[in-house]
Amino acid sequence: MRYRSFTVNNFRDIPQVRERLTPQQQFDIEVVAQVFPFKTNSYVVDKLINWKNPLEDPIFRLTFPQKGMLLEEDYRKIADLLRKNAPKEMIREKANEIRMKLNPHPAGQKYNIPQINGVKLHGAQHKYNETILFFPKQGQTCHAYCSFCFRWPQFVGIDELKFAMKEVEILVDYIKSHPEITDLLFTGGDPLIMKTKVLRQYIEPILKADIPHLKTIRFGSKALAFWPYRFTEDDDAQDLLDLFREIKEAGYHLAYMAHFNHYQELETDEVKEAVEKILSTGAVIRTQSPVLRHINDSPQVWAQMWKKQVEMNMIPYYMFMARDTGAQHYFGVPLVKAWEIFTEAYRSVSGIARTVKGPSMSATPGKVRILGISEINGEKVMVLDFLQGRNPEWVGRPFFAKYNPEAMWLDDLEPVEGDKFFYEDELNEMLELEEILNK
Repeated sequence: MRYRSFTVNNFRDIPQVRERLTPQQQFDIEVVAQVFPFKTNSYVVDKLINWKNPLEDPIFRLTFPQKGMLLEEDYRKIADLLRKNAPKEMIREKANEIRMKLNPHPAGQKYNIPQINGVKLHGAQHKYNETILFFPKQGQTCHAYCSFCFRWPQFVGIDELKFAMKEVEILVDYIKSHPEITDLLFTGGDPLIMKTKVLRQYIEPILKADIPHLKTIRFGSKALAFWPYRFTEDDDAQDLLDLFREIKEAGYHLAYMAHFNHYQELETDEVKEAVEKILSTGAVIRTQSPVLRHINDSPQVWAQMWKKQVEMNMIPYYMFMARDTGAQHYFGVPLVKAWEIFTEAYRSVSGIARTVKGPSMSATPGKVRILGISEINGEKVMVLDFLQGRNPEWVGRPFFAKYNPEAMWLDDLEPVEGDKFFYEDELNEMLELEEILNK
């Protein structure tokens, strides 16, 4: 299959769109796509979406903007401008106003920028001791965009909202000077959107540096789901697989962090072949996804997805909460409901699939998991803990919040006792220090 992308400018060229969507439904897509990034491709359109009933199809909702992603007032503002054939600059200006209300940098990302010798690594994040995230400059796009994506600011053309970096030498120096770092995660966007010869320019200096405390190299990627030909038929697919083998032969654990949001993404022959190709290099594939209203907010979907992943020799890894950014009001699931979905799905799979952790919020203090619902002195409470924390000593320590079935995020919760959770004072001190250092 030849790769062809479809955006707001040409999505009406898709035959299925013209045949299956009304003019109003097409206009809704155009309106929302002025604010949120929209890109799909020929594989997603022809292989993954059920066009017999597209508006109810999870992959259609995953890749095509939905009217409900915008609040009614914001939808109306953009729609009115389009109907009046307003200048593009005026539409862009209004869209940017809306974007600024949508928390473009969730989870305290602005505090995670590392620096060495007075030089900031603007394309990296170092939030947890063991793991540094790297955003290669040429990897800040994807084969298709997820409608819920929490990194949507990377794709909307506002430079000050982007994380991107090309100076791998500074990254190597930083890792060398931080012996606590064991894991390097290439992320984006999607780092595997890059041609292999470009990716090699990032990987080979790291392998050559032979940093003794660096043990794991990870790639966070949606390519398996949205363009599996990256590993089978692209003109540099074999070179990419060879690069994976070289990483393994250099003594690193290689982890492909695969984003699958629904079991439909696992059903094509193309993805099955691509998974086998990756595993043949010695890499391990770990899978993760947020729990998303309108897409996978059902324990049956999650159980079927985990079972299929294990069958294909992948390792279920994380269920996340939809982050407090973008269209969270549309895709988000309350914490209590997410825990119920997770628990019911978890109970219905064998122990081999219970490697998965969640539901987890990637929040400012760290990855906070809801462990369950309990009682203290006859009062119903929510039990949480840290899977990762800005302070590693927070990890694994249970804490309690007042029961709130409507809460969508950590900020919606209140402690059972006192007016602060145990970590808040220390967190505020950390963030104040980061503010000073980043000035």
